[in-house]
Amino acid sequence: MDLRHLRYFHAVAEELSFSKAARRLHIAQPALSRAVQELEAEIGVLLLERNRRAMRLTPGGAVLLRETGFLFERLDETIRRVRRAAAGEDGELRLGYIGPPTRAFLGKLLREFHERYPGVTIVLEERTPERVWEMVSKGRLSVGLTRPVLAHEALGLQSLLLCQEKLCAAVPASHPLAAKPALSWKDLDGEPVVILARREGAGSHDTILAACAAAGFVPRIAHTPSVIGTILRYVEAGSGIGIVPESVTPETPEVVLKSLLPGETLPVVMVWSREGDDPAVTAFRGIVEEWLAGEKNSA
Repeated sequence: MDLRHLRYFHAVAEELSFSKAARRLHIAQPALSRAVQELEAEIGVLLLERNRRAMRLTPGGAVLLRETGFLFERLDETIRRVRRAAAGEDGELRLGYIGPPTRAFLGKLLREFHERYPGVTIVLEERTPERVWEMVSKGRLSVGLTRPVLAHEALGLQSLLLCQEKLCAAVPASHPLAAKPALSWKDLDGEPVVILARREGAGSHDTILAACAAAGFVPRIAHTPSVIGTILRYVEAGSGIGIVPESVTPETPEVVLKSLLPGETLPVVMVWSREGDDPAVTAFRGIVEEWLAGEKNSA
């Protein structure tokens, strides 16, 4: 069924006049009359009763007028939403992130995005770095704030460096090393250490091993949990010295953070699909780039 025929009928039915509807639609009256006749023939129902003095809707025409009114309202709203989505003003942004490393800036970015694009629904999912990359690559997340992982090049995502985060030592408050203002990597020689499992954080795992090697020793790894919070639990229990990013905050005075020298850092990146042209992602990326420029200028 030709949508134009329905629009033409709708105008005629509202005006109850071919001449008025023709002027409203900016088309010739004979073409309008012919379109309504073709619609009636297609449906097999007389929609308008007309004579020289007046025109009125048939019962079927009254039903079609009401239903096409609903149809065109819905269609016009859909078109508006499509246009807003194409401009990044509507739709959904599914954002995956890792917790502590993004704590300092994620809230600010989300507030700015919501203020500029209130029609876009934001869905947040906190995941491990590996999981964020995987979900973005499969289209289950629009964008991710995470760390580089082992398979990041094979996943074929675009990335943008957001910041570098220093590594610190989480030390039991009762340990002799807790009295030092800062630690060297060599201070960890012979100590049981607790680090994140490589499958969950290849970047941090490998950076730690390389730093120890540069200091002239092989670390004595006691535990490799899959969650950073578990590292702190091991430290609190006296099972070893944890190596964690500086954004990690101990929840008890039984654990203290110490700088590790020379300083080693871990990157935090934003990732998104190479093939994606999602306007919401483009809009969010623009806000992130503005924030990075501001951070650079204020440094």
